[in-house]
Amino acid sequence: MTETSTGGQLYWDPIDPTLRDDPYPLWRRLRDEAPVWHNDRYDFYVLSRFHDIEAAHKEPIGFSSAHGTTFESLGPDVIQTGMMIWTDPPKHSVLRKLVSRAFTGRRVSELEDRIREMCADLLDAQAESGSFDYVQDFAATLPPNVISTMLGVPEPDRDHLRHRVDAIFAIDAEGNRTDDAAAAGAEVFGYLGEQFRERRTHPRDDMFTDLLEAEISDDDATVRRLSDMELTEFGMMLFIAGTETVARHLGWAADVLEANPGQRAELAADASLIPNAVEEILRYEAPSPVNGRWTTVDVSVHGTTIPAGSAVYLLTGSAGRDERKYPNPDSLDVRRAVDLHLTFGYGTHFCLGAALARLEGRIGIEETLRRWPEYTVDREAAKLLYTSTVRGYVNLPVSV
Repeated sequence: MTETSTGGQLYWDPIDPTLRDDPYPLWRRLRDEAPVWHNDRYDFYVLSRFHDIEAAHKEPIGFSSAHGTTFESLGPDVIQTGMMIWTDPPKHSVLRKLVSRAFTGRRVSELEDRIREMCADLLDAQAESGSFDYVQDFAATLPPNVISTMLGVPEPDRDHLRHRVDAIFAIDAEGNRTDDAAAAGAEVFGYLGEQFRERRTHPRDDMFTDLLEAEISDDDATVRRLSDMELTEFGMMLFIAGTETVARHLGWAADVLEANPGQRAELAADASLIPNAVEEILRYEAPSPVNGRWTTVDVSVHGTTIPAGSAVYLLTGSAGRDERKYPNPDSLDVRRAVDLHLTFGYGTHFCLGAALARLEGRIGIEETLRRWPEYTVDREAAKLLYTSTVRGYVNLPVSV
């Protein structure tokens, strides 16, 4: 089916391995030839243009997240969960207000020095190595350590917890979740629940306690706190979303900057350019390029009616390369004025951890280029990780 990138039958789905290494030519065809495309095999619709995906994000009820957002989860039944990414307003609004009380700018800004220390420790450990796996030895290790610090995971538990969080993302050769991944997910879920229970009797100055004590009034003026299940599910969401996407983003940053050495040299010479470079890299290579929704009403896009009760995939990765929004979108430009990208979502479901992800991306790039303004990537030995919604490196060997 690789012929679809240049011609022949137009076909895409999020699990066909032959369509994953370089999806951009195919996504361009979707934008140009079929901006509303229907997959007859799996019965879902695809939106691939920036402005159509932006508009869908502005309609969180019509394009519902409560039916799941991945190929594996998306279906006609509403998922009964307290995990915000799988809820719609008004439930989503209540949960977001609650956790926003704990996920404050102060908590994020307080982490800057600690994140820099973590980056320094991880990168300095490779100073004499000559080569190392940038993802496994750095990019995939940093985010769970940051989340652990932010939540208040006790220091002795962090290394084991990091390895179990890593294991949650393990898939087999066919792309299916392994038995150990399921076991790791259950173990992390149980551990987080224990931490919240412990804070009920021994509160501390950490996010576990902040989340436990956060209060808000519902529409009927009822004051409540997060339930035990909601607390634990939010902790899981932080680890899963905050670990996987930041790890892939840092891997993409190392890859695309090495492929554009002139721009890498600009960033090494002037760190003030790095925050904008983070936005451009997020646009250029979205760590989560595929996001599912379920229509609750008939929706008309470009003269095509998507019936209520349909699965729809929003191709965030395609939106970032849409020439209708960005001039010369297939070229990286760290000086590009990126007024908006959709990598963190938009509207109601805009990523709650976006500020933290940007902070980790900026500091990770700063500290990497501070040590190695020039490095080389061994792409023959590099390995991409795929799930139905995530795309990025799981291994990225570099020589320094």
